Amino acid sequence: MAINVLVADHLSDEGIQILKAQDGLKVDVKIGLSPKELAGIIKPYEGLIVRSSTKVTAEVIQKADRLKVIGRAGVGLDNVDVDAATKRGIIVMNVPGGNTISAAEHTMSLLLALARHVPRADAHLRAGKWERAAFTGTELFGKTLGVVGLGKIGSEVAKRAQAFGMRILAHDPFLSTEHVQQLEAQVVGFDELLESSDFITLHVPLTSQTRHLIGPKEFKKMRKGVRLINCARGGIIDEAELANAIGNGTVAGAALDVFEQEPPGENPLFKLPQIVVTPHLGAATEEAQLNVAIEVAKQVADTLLGRGIRNAVNMPSVDAKTLQLLQPYITLGEKMGSLAAQLVGAQVAEVRVTFVGEVTQHNTAPVTLAVLKGILEPMVGESVNYVNASFIASERGVKLVEAKSNRSEEFANLVTVEVISDGTRLELQGTLSVRREPRIVKIDRFVVEAVPTGYMLVIKNHDKPGLIGHLGTVLGDAKINIAGMSNGREKPGGLAVTVVNVDQAVSPNVLAKIKTFKQIIDAKLISL
Repeated sequence: MAINVLVADHLSDEGIQILKAQDGLKVDVKIGLSPKELAGIIKPYEGLIVRSSTKVTAEVIQKADRLKVIGRAGVGLDNVDVDAATKRGIIVMNVPGGNTISAAEHTMSLLLALARHVPRADAHLRAGKWERAAFTGTELFGKTLGVVGLGKIGSEVAKRAQAFGMRILAHDPFLSTEHVQQLEAQVVGFDELLESSDFITLHVPLTSQTRHLIGPKEFKKMRKGVRLINCARGGIIDEAELANAIGNGTVAGAALDVFEQEPPGENPLFKLPQIVVTPHLGAATEEAQLNVAIEVAKQVADTLLGRGIRNAVNMPSVDAKTLQLLQPYITLGEKMGSLAAQLVGAQVAEVRVTFVGEVTQHNTAPVTLAVLKGILEPMVGESVNYVNASFIASERGVKLVEAKSNRSEEFANLVTVEVISDGTRLELQGTLSVRREPRIVKIDRFVVEAVPTGYMLVIKNHDKPGLIGHLGTVLGDAKINIAGMSNGREKPGGLAVTVVNVDQAVSPNVLAKIKTFKQIIDAKLISL
């Protein structure tokens, strides 16, 4: 019986032909389906290929009784409910790197258009006017370009900007100094980049850590007359604050390919002459669309026909039996990695993963990759998966060590994650509960029993009376419910760590109020 594959978005014909050429696959192309319509027809399909338009919601996945793989022809996965797919055992894969050159070139086109007022000058001349002085621009030569996020796209932008004679400053906590130096870029702190750049281009994913990465405090640190370019993700720049910064003269102009809301509708930024905009065209070249179409078609075909799994974002490449045994540890490992990365919040130099107990009898490599994926994803974004995590870590100079131990422990199985960063060291220990659910049992030297899920407050404090009351009052006033709490201390009255699970995100203002309690040394909001 043929395996049914549905292509639900426009895909280059070369990709369609690759699928149709596979013995055993039957391909249908149905474009423009709403989530409700997709849910109504998805039942017989084992493979689904989408781009960015089709929304693969939890409701769609719930109806997908036979679906085995979802292929996204591109990098972003904002339109796919990966968690829902994972729960149903559906592989979700993307095509990282397929649009690297297109996105880098579009960044440069916006950089040049912004520097030389190309869109306004074009419209002016088409209107029958000839007032050249109004469009006096600025040269790129000799200017400083700050690149925030020096992964594949950021690196390609840096190379091209150097050809224009620009000086490159780079900030990327997950990139090795050696790699940056190979690009002849200078590694600087985020604040220094803001203060010293004539142009700033953003190449980071949209995560809880990077949302409004450029906001009111950051605009105040920028040099007067700076220009911004964002071809990454909408939401990295606070658009309302960008308008204010242009209004007060801090920002001379901005070029945006992405927006907080897409389509953006009546966006106030569009009324500002200092703004250059395009409708999310970073990957919109014939070459990029051809690349991702061919690659996603091959990946989905290989997965469905049992030839191997590549670029899966929600599972490692292991056989089904081993995966079933290791899945709880894979989940634990990724949670521990993400928690470690968010607690460290700096460049990671080395990651050590140690296994103790019965888990050592199995191939633990997928669990180690899950830890690595969890560590890298908060900064690198959705392009990190179980297949490329090791490569990305190596590319960024992160050393990985895996070990197994037979030493006696309190727990039958234990996973220890050590992260070394800028001379500091963080150690987490985790295990599975009786129901095989992830638990964090140690943060550095502090014994806890915390559930790594959702939003968590991790607080370093002195073990003195009043903390719990203070947390209850501040969170209660903010209408934030406490779902659970665990406390570990070195000794009565000494240093302690308090982990609080909450039902929703804690705003910066509420977090600031929490930190006012004199016994609190530090408090961080973690999103898992």
